[in-house]
Amino acid sequence: MSTQQKIAFHTLGCKLNFSETSSLANQAEDAGYQRVDMDEQADVYVVNTCSVTENADKECRYIVRKIKRTSPESKVIIIGCYAQLKPQEIADIEGVDMVLGATEKFNLLKHIQTIDHAESKVKAEDIKEVNEFVPSYSSGDRTRTFLKVQDGCDYFCTFCTIPLARGRSRSQSIEETMQVFERAVQTGVQEIVLTGVNTGDYGKTSDGRKRTEETFFDLLLAIENVYKGTGLRVRVSSIEPNLLTEDIIDMVASSNVFMPHFHIPLQSGSDAMLESMQRKYDSAFYREKVTYIKNKIPHACIGVDVIVGYPEETDAHFEESYAFVQSLPVSYLHVFTYSERANTRAVKSDSYVPIEVRRDRNKRLRILSDKLKRQYYQEHIGRVYPVVFEHEDDNGFMNGYTSNYIRVRTKFDETKVGKIVNFQLDRLNPFLFVEGQFVE
Repeated sequence: MSTQQKIAFHTLGCKLNFSETSSLANQAEDAGYQRVDMDEQADVYVVNTCSVTENADKECRYIVRKIKRTSPESKVIIIGCYAQLKPQEIADIEGVDMVLGATEKFNLLKHIQTIDHAESKVKAEDIKEVNEFVPSYSSGDRTRTFLKVQDGCDYFCTFCTIPLARGRSRSQSIEETMQVFERAVQTGVQEIVLTGVNTGDYGKTSDGRKRTEETFFDLLLAIENVYKGTGLRVRVSSIEPNLLTEDIIDMVASSNVFMPHFHIPLQSGSDAMLESMQRKYDSAFYREKVTYIKNKIPHACIGVDVIVGYPEETDAHFEESYAFVQSLPVSYLHVFTYSERANTRAVKSDSYVPIEVRRDRNKRLRILSDKLKRQYYQEHIGRVYPVVFEHEDDNGFMNGYTSNYIRVRTKFDETKVGKIVNFQLDRLNPFLFVEGQFVE
């Protein structure tokens, strides 16, 4: 480029999106672009979208309007799940110059060069034709990186658009994945989080066929064998209960590489709702999985995804789900309010849960989540755990996470940031941070 162009990125949604944005941003910088913040003047703005909820769609529209007020002559490119699902709808938004689907987003730089004379704003192929796996990992955070090891999903749960937005489940071989993993390690981070759309389904080739017996457990075992004793910490971002095998749990129990932290989607504690959602387990199976973890790793942190307001969820179904979650030895919840998504089976249901009821159920579960987290944190007061503290100075304090995902806070100490240090948990403050002291 004769003059250095400025480019800004904005990411909506999951950690997978953040890892992909980061890789695209690195490519842009390597090609000579100057990366700037979204609130600065730029020549090109790239918005990586999510489409899990209706609010994500609306947020995309809001961001485009804001960009054009800040920099009216700039080019705006929309990528991500929303871009794949509704490309023409996005192209019709005033101010949008180009829409790139699931495959074409990885050709971002090529499309920037042709944006002024492209025949169409939309570059999105049929999702059935999307079969390439493109690895990525986030950068810029000196503490941890999110490493994408899997993409796509074959499950087609009735409420979810992700298979329509990202295509079939696919990944690279273990050998290829380990090469990317090592590059992420070389950035100097202390912690790597393995992420994907359906992470535990690792091991499928681009055409959806199982590779030669390579499984997610095999990948974890390869990481364990290479990095044990190095001090590197690895987490699994989220894994379906039917794919979280006893072999995986047993390995985490004996590992000093993999952290005792599991995030396991539940979606509902009502078997009727699980069946309607076409989930691949029932509540008894889920309870057995959580119980097995707690028997093997009593101090493990377990996070749970729950959806409220699914079309067929009656008051009785919700109360059943609430009671089930309340009875589990889990540590926190991620609560999602159901929203109607085009081209899903759930949206065709004759049943309907009023918005105000959905909000009330969401609020009740978020309150329960705080109670579960408080109880989990209190159980560990007085114990010592390894912590990685983040680099940011937060008004004279620094924050970090224990190995088992307890959020801690103490006075800022430059000598301790970005390092694994032993920390004694002394007390829980009103803001759900645990305070304590360093232990030599």
